Amino acid sequence: MVDGPVVTVRGEAYREVAPELAAFTVTVTARDRDRETTLTRLAERAATVRVLLDGEGPAIDRRETGDLRVRPETRRATERVVAWHGSVTTTVTVTDFTALGELMLRLTEQDQVEVAGPWWSLRPDSPAYRQVRHAAIAD
Repeated sequence: MVDGPVVTVRGEAYREVAPELAAFTVTVTARDRDRETTLTRLAERAATVRVLLDGEGPAIDRRETGDLRVRPETRRATERVVAWHGSVTTTVTVTDFTALGELMLRLTEQDQVEVAGPWWSLRPDSPAYRQVRHAAIAD
């Protein structure tokens, strides 16, 4: 048995609100027959991307470099390595939407860089969540 009152609420609310964050990914790639050359190119290209992102200052809320891959390409019938592929992916979260488009275009101008996104969202502590919960309760 439960001590005290129990409140059960059922309701729905739908609100369209402007996004507060935009996230996109930047993937830098390199390929060469020599493993060390692949790693050197990958490091150079990643450094160029890092410098571009550093120049954005407060427009960038957060950036996380995560997915690093280096893999051999082998001949079908043997294990002989014919090339090395490398990639590194960084997720960038932006709050200044006026800088977003230009930043993404500058990144795509770089050699062997892929940009995907943006994906729009609210901050985890956004007041919009509380407001829609209250509206659902009122329903």
